[in-house]
Amino acid sequence: MYSDKVLDHFHHPRNVGEIPGATCVVEVTNPACGDVMKLWVIVRDATIQDIRFKVDGCVPAVACGSWLTEGLKGKLLSEVAGLRPEEIESALGGLPPASRHACVLAADALQRLLEEIT
Repeated sequence: MYSDKVLDHFHHPRNVGEIPGATCVVEVTNPACGDVMKLWVIVRDATIQDIRFKVDGCVPAVACGSWLTEGLKGKLLSEVAGLRPEEIESALGGLPPASRHACVLAADALQRLLEEIT
């Protein structure tokens, strides 16, 4: 049902937790399923120095949050501004149609983060 990448990020999530003194903290909710993702980030010189997440949601939501934070660390804000849900889904080896809301949640969290920082 889920790809090996999705299961790996779910069973061994990267960057879980909070960052005290974060530059920015955002929370988004998917109204369709009720999943919630919260991101903490430290930004210096327009670069994501550290990023953490917490998710209250399904297996793919945890996997998408883990993949997102792993992929954003060390990147310029301008480099990640155009990240689309389809790119997250593809990087994780695909998601079942009923689970695609998870990559939208992660992309929405990133978008909200970028809006708050800039």
